[in-house]
Amino acid sequence: MSGSLVYVILICAVAYVFDFINGFHDAANSVATVVSTRVLRPIYAVGWAAFFNFAAAFTFGVHVAETMGKGIVQEVAVNNEVILAALIGAIIWDLLTWYMGLPTSSSHALIGGLVGAVAVKSGVGMLKAAGIIKVSAFIVLAPLIGLLLGVISRTLVSWLFRRSSPKRVSPYFRRLQLVSAALYSLGHGTNDAQKTMGIIALLLYSNGYMDVFKVHPWIILSAHAAIALGTMAGGWRIIKTMGMRITKLQPVDGFCAETSAAVSLFGTATAGIPVSTTHTIAGAIVGVGSTRRLSAVRWGVTISVLWAWILTIPGAALIAAITRFLLEFIR
Repeated sequence: MSGSLVYVILICAVAYVFDFINGFHDAANSVATVVSTRVLRPIYAVGWAAFFNFAAAFTFGVHVAETMGKGIVQEVAVNNEVILAALIGAIIWDLLTWYMGLPTSSSHALIGGLVGAVAVKSGVGMLKAAGIIKVSAFIVLAPLIGLLLGVISRTLVSWLFRRSSPKRVSPYFRRLQLVSAALYSLGHGTNDAQKTMGIIALLLYSNGYMDVFKVHPWIILSAHAAIALGTMAGGWRIIKTMGMRITKLQPVDGFCAETSAAVSLFGTATAGIPVSTTHTIAGAIVGVGSTRRLSAVRWGVTISVLWAWILTIPGAALIAAITRFLLEFIR
C-alpha cells in the first residue's frame, strides 16, 4: 500500500470538505430561481434542494464517477499527493469565486486540479486526451444546450397559455416551480456528488484498498450527504448573481429554466459526462430571458461569468500544480 490508513482517511476527509463546499458553492444553482421568484423563502429553498441532492444517491447510477476516476488521467500517475493537491486546488478556486460572487463550476475546478497535479508530477503524457476533450467540449455545449432548451420550453409555454393572462397562470407556475426545483436539485446531486465519489474510489484503489476500481454504496451515500449539507449551508453571494443579476425572473421563467437544466443534467449523467450544473442552469436562465427580448439579459454580467468559466480549469490546475510542488518538500 502506498499510503498509511491515517493519511488516506485524512485525504478522504478533505474530499468530503470539497463535496460540502461544492454544495455550498452551487446552492445558488439549485435555489436561485425559486428564491428570486419568491416561491420559497431561502431557508426552505435550501432545505428542499438539499433533500433532493441526497435523494439523487438512488438514481442514475455512477457513470460520472467512473469517468472522473478512470477517464481523465492515467491511474498509474495518481498518488496521495496528487489527489490531495487536486482537492486543495479545487477548494481554493471554489472559495475564491464564491467570495467574488461568480457562479463557476466546482466540477471543472476538480478536473482542473487533477490535471494540474498530474501534469506537474508525471507530465502531460499521463493525461487522457479523450476524456479532457469531452469535458472541455461541454464547457461550451452545456450552457448552449441549457440555453436552447430554455428558449424552447419558454416559447412552448407562452404558446400553450397564450390566451391566459400572466396573473391567472402565475399561481400554477409557483406550485410547478417546486417540482422543477426538485428535478433540478436531483440532477445537480447526481452529477456533482459523483465527482467526489470518483476521487474517493480512485484514492482507495491507488492505495490498494480495492482490488478493482469500484464505487461502493457507502461512498455514494456519504458523498451525497456531504453535498446536501453544503447546499443547506447555502451560497448567498452567488444566488444574487444567478437569480437576479443575469435577468429578472417570474415563476413561469423559473419553472422553464429549472426544467430545461434538469433534462440536460439527466441526459449527461446517464451518458457519464461530468458537466457543469452551473453552466447548464445559467444557460437556461439566459435562454428563458432572451425569449422576452435580448435586452432582458444583462450581458455585461453574463460575459463576466463566461470569463470565470473559461479560467476555471487552468486556474484550479495552476493552484493544484503549486500545491503538488509544495507537498514534495513537506512530505
